[in-house]
Amino acid sequence: MMAFFRQGALLLSLAAAMSVYADMRLDCRPDYVTLVWTESRSQADTSLFRLGNCFPTSVSAREAVFSVELNDCNFRRMVTGDQMIYTNDLTYISSPDSHILSFTHPVVCAYERPKDWYPLIYSPVFNTYGQGALVFHIGLMNGDFSGPAESTSFPLGSFIPIMASVAQKTHQPLLLLLEECVAATTPELQPESSIYPIITNKGCLVDSKISRSKFEPRQKSSEIHLSLQAFRFALGEEVFIHCRLMAWDPVGLDNTHKACHYNKDYGWELLDNSAYSTLCDCCESSCKSRRMRRTASGKHGMVQNAVLGPLTITDVNS
Repeated sequence: MMAFFRQGALLLSLAAAMSVYADMRLDCRPDYVTLVWTESRSQADTSLFRLGNCFPTSVSAREAVFSVELNDCNFRRMVTGDQMIYTNDLTYISSPDSHILSFTHPVVCAYERPKDWYPLIYSPVFNTYGQGALVFHIGLMNGDFSGPAESTSFPLGSFIPIMASVAQKTHQPLLLLLEECVAATTPELQPESSIYPIITNKGCLVDSKISRSKFEPRQKSSEIHLSLQAFRFALGEEVFIHCRLMAWDPVGLDNTHKACHYNKDYGWELLDNSAYSTLCDCCESSCKSRRMRRTASGKHGMVQNAVLGPLTITDVNS
């Protein structure tokens, strides 16, 4: 559909007043959008900007740059008359002790509506199951997370790339977390199942204390990438990885909603903002749960149990 858009895209200016501390440049192209936010306040952390659910493509001390496609980042489409309008929100997620408050700025691109465009009456591919429906995914990936894995067999000590994601049917950005993950030799966990803990204690990658396992830097808030070092548990047998996935408010991180891994030089680190790695201190003891707001359980809820496998870990020296 993007091929039908004219090269000249119109930027609608909706802000009543642009912040005196910043400048936003927006380039709306037929197939993609480039947004550059230039911040003059030295206290601002440009890595904390989000366009919808997307992280910046690049950051510097004063700029956050996003180069994204319109079908990414939870852009919302509205058709009015002869215009097709895409809207989103640029959000700054403030840290708890920051002097700069969180804020949101509208982002709008308007295009001429293609003459042969008509709304779909029914699309089974994009079925929604009520307001705010969520669909979770988990899968084995290739080494750079650019596509699915070509094999489910991994040599001992190599990395098993795992990606989990949540497809969002609303514009509200969500942060995907892995609350718990264990390896087992059965596709269903039983009381007598032999397990190997990977992630415990509400998001603590405990395997990283004894291996090179780690969370990779995020590209989107709705995805999480885990490089899991192949372990000796059930060596040569079929292994299933059981995980509990959680979609959560990006500004609601606490010691029970987090992603932490262990850095041999610095100790426990918070994936999404290392300056607040104290949220991970409880990984050495017990991260206390608290009552949390969520939608109904099930595959479209805020929390989802998922199983990955079978996969096999082999010992190349045996």
